[in-house]
Amino acid sequence: MINKQSPKNKVKDQKMSANQSEQKSVAKKKFKRTSEYGRQLEEKQKVKRLYGMRETQFRNLFAKATRMQGAPGENLLCLLERRLDNVVYRLKMAVTCSQARQMVGHGHVFVNGTKVTIPSFLVSIGDVITLHEKSLKKEKFVEVVVDKRMNIAIKVPEWLELTKQSRTGKVLRYPTRSDVQFPVEEHMIVELYSR
Repeated sequence: MINKQSPKNKVKDQKMSANQSEQKSVAKKKFKRTSEYGRQLEEKQKVKRLYGMRETQFRNLFAKATRMQGAPGENLLCLLERRLDNVVYRLKMAVTCSQARQMVGHGHVFVNGTKVTIPSFLVSIGDVITLHEKSLKKEKFVEVVVDKRMNIAIKVPEWLELTKQSRTGKVLRYPTRSDVQFPVEEHMIVELYSR
């Protein structure tokens, strides 16, 4: 004899199995922990996003930091801070980091009197960063881009010097770990790349 279920019982069984599978998936999501590798990856991605870099650029900069004397994590942060697009942002010549990168790429920035269009250019001690004369003659550009952030009471890092009247900046010394203005656990990045 074949046992047939009524249509009402089929619907009831389907609802129960759907509820059970939902409860299992919710239970799995609640207790999911991030692994050590996941935390290291998150830290690296955070720093990459803050400085607006791609993976290959970041990896090459890390390789350069490991070849330098000292702790690789601190060297990495020093190299990241010394990038020209970051220096333009820290000197309050741009509103955002991506805008600073675009300004450098479009040729608005001069280093020691020479136009530099490479955002990853590393500045050295004594370098003078200025804006192009033609760019400064454009009132709308100066008003919307440059003066917008210069007039805000944001502190320029100690390793840089800003002259607001002439809109120039100078590198006084190399940045140190204490000059980084946001929380970074650089040891996690070092551990990730040393795998």
